[in-house]
Amino acid sequence: MNILVTGGAGFIGSHVVDAYLEAGHFVTVVDDLSTGSAANLNPRARFFKMDIRDRGVGNVFAEGQFDVVNHHAAQMDVRRSVADPSFDASVNILGSLNILEYARANGVRRIIFASTGGAVYGEQEQFPATEEHPTRPLSPYGITKLCGEKYLYFYQQVHGIDHVILRYANIYGPRQNPHGEAGVVAIFCSKMISGEDPVINSDGQQTRDYTYVGDVVRANLFALEFQGSDVFNVGTGKETDVNTLFRRLKTTLQSSCAERHGPAKEGEQRRSVISYGKIHRTLGWEPKVALDAGLAYTAAFFRQTKTART
Repeated sequence: MNILVTGGAGFIGSHVVDAYLEAGHFVTVVDDLSTGSAANLNPRARFFKMDIRDRGVGNVFAEGQFDVVNHHAAQMDVRRSVADPSFDASVNILGSLNILEYARANGVRRIIFASTGGAVYGEQEQFPATEEHPTRPLSPYGITKLCGEKYLYFYQQVHGIDHVILRYANIYGPRQNPHGEAGVVAIFCSKMISGEDPVINSDGQQTRDYTYVGDVVRANLFALEFQGSDVFNVGTGKETDVNTLFRRLKTTLQSSCAERHGPAKEGEQRRSVISYGKIHRTLGWEPKVALDAGLAYTAAFFRQTKTART
C-alpha cells in the first residue's frame, strides 16, 4: 500500500512508520517537527516538513496518490489544551479537516485515526470502559479528538471514506518525549536517570491504563486489513496508579530519588482504563507486553539515550 503518516516523526507515529515499511508498504511522512524529532525519522520514508494546517499539504496528496492516511499528527498535551484551547482546536480540528479534505479530493479510501480512549470518555462510570461508554470529555483535547471522530463519520457517510478509529490508552515506550507535561513514564525516567526527583501530581492515586507502544503499533498494522468503518479501544484493561508506576520505575532504574507530590492539574481524570474486548474479537489484537517488561524496555532506551549524549 501507499500510505501517508501524519506525525510520522513523533513518538507513536515514527514506530508506526517503521512497522509499515518493514511490512513492505511505501510510506510518506508529514510532520512539522514541533514535537516530533528528525532523529525518529526512518530514512526509507519520504519526508515533508510541514504543518498539517498548511495548504502545501494538498501538493503532497496530489503527488502521493495515497491508498491510506494514518493520521497521528496532533496537539496531544491535555494541559496545554486547557491553557490554550484555541490552539488545540486549530491543530486537532482545523488541521484534521485539512487532511480530510485533501484525502477526499485525491481519492483516499481509508483513514486510520489516532484518538484517545481516556480523554473522550471523561470520568468513567464503568471500569474498564467499552466503546459504548458515554463520551463526556473533561479537556479541550478530549473534545477535539471526539470532534475528529464525528467528522470521520461525516466523511464516511457523505464521501464514502472508510475509517478505523483507534482510541488509545496511556501509551509509553522508547522515543516518548520526556520534556513538557505529557508522558509521565518518559518524564519519570528522564528525571530519575538525571538524579532529579520527579513530581507526582496530586496524591498519586489517579490511575491510567499504561500500554506499550509496540502493542499499539500492532493495532495500526491490523487496522490496515480491516474492511469498513469502526472504532476500537487500544489498551490493556488494567489500572495502575501513579504512585505504583513511580515505585516500579524507581526499582527498575535503581534510583534513590525521593517521592515528592505537587498540586493536581486541571483537566485530568481520576481514573481511566479501557477494555480491548472489541478489537480482540474483531481483529484478533490483544496486548502482549506486560507493564514491568515495557518499563524495562523504556528505561533501557532512556539510559542509552543519556549515555549517548554524555
